[in-house]
Amino acid sequence: MSEVRLQKAISAAGLMSRRAAEELIREGRVTVDGKTALLGDRCDPETSAVMIDGARIPVAPGLVTYLVSKPMGVVSTRDDPHGRQTVVDLVPSQPRVWPVGRLDADSEGLMLLSNDGDLTHHVTHPSNGVTKTYLARVQGNPGRAGLCRLVDGVDLDDGAARAVSARRIDVSGGQALIEIVMGEGRNREVRRMFEAIGHPVERLVRTSIGPISDRTLGPGAWRVLTPSEVVSLYRYGRQ
Repeated sequence: MSEVRLQKAISAAGLMSRRAAEELIREGRVTVDGKTALLGDRCDPETSAVMIDGARIPVAPGLVTYLVSKPMGVVSTRDDPHGRQTVVDLVPSQPRVWPVGRLDADSEGLMLLSNDGDLTHHVTHPSNGVTKTYLARVQGNPGRAGLCRLVDGVDLDDGAARAVSARRIDVSGGQALIEIVMGEGRNREVRRMFEAIGHPVERLVRTSIGPISDRTLGPGAWRVLTPSEVVSLYRYGRQ
């Protein structure tokens, strides 16, 4: 793709008007491929790394990221050899997108699907600090000691695992509702952590990915992330 004026590329991404982009460039807040941009600079939206205040912005044409509410029983892969419904089946077939991370088939809640490789890497790599929040309904009541164990770390067969935070929301009918925030996403990690402290999970729902949440999405529903939400994911990971 041929180069275009930088302010045009930023405006075309849907983030702001061309005039607002020009002002940011004048203020020295925009970089292209690591260099501070000047008004009049050009970029190639297909290949240039454009950042505002140190956060990557999606300027390449054709990028799309879906927020999906995965129902229980749907697998979080693009294809399934056993013929089960996949999370990719829930969104339009074009353009092709891939799951950003995983959510086990028995769990439900928010997932991202995207064709943006940079965003996928940013969200899934643990070093970037994009947390995921879950509501877990568990057997019994872990109490303060149990919740502290989740944060301090529990030993699993593939190494120690720890939550960023864990707090009790409610207790009723012999079960507790726990909000747990995780900084990584190993296979069935949250379930195995609760199992390790003696409180198996009855239901697990992911409620947010970094700053992204949407309580209006019912099971199987989806929507497109706005450009500003994509930028918020990059910014969140840098906090």
